Amino acid sequence: QVRLVESGGGSVQPGGSLRLSCGVSGNTGSTYSMAWFRQAPGKEREGVARIYTKKNIVTYDDSVKGRFTISQDNAKNNMYLQMNSLKPEDTAMYYCAASRYIESGRMAPSTYDDWGQGTQVTVSS
Repeated sequence: QVRLVESGGGSVQPGGSLRLSCGVSGNTGSTYSMAWFRQAPGKEREGVARIYTKKNIVTYDDSVKGRFTISQDNAKNNMYLQMNSLKPEDTAMYYCAASRYIESGRMAPSTYDDWGQGTQVTVSS
């Protein structure tokens, strides 16, 4: 099992930036995919960015491509989501997640075994 703790959320004006962090501990050796998901009130949880932890290969949802960057540090005990050019529609609770599988195609919450508690991002003028 992997323990995940998010931080870095907050309120920002449109066009602003935030950097989310996900602290990772536990049995990280069996983690092959990690991702950031978000969920707005009344909407389904959606994947925004994914990284293959062993290969450092990244994937983005079209809605954030060119604005968000997912990364991990060398020790692989932290994952980040740099969010630039934020829009009001980016407002949501953001979660990091870990999977024992190499997920391909669309990011699906059901693929992920471990989740953090979430951090709120609000984009508003």
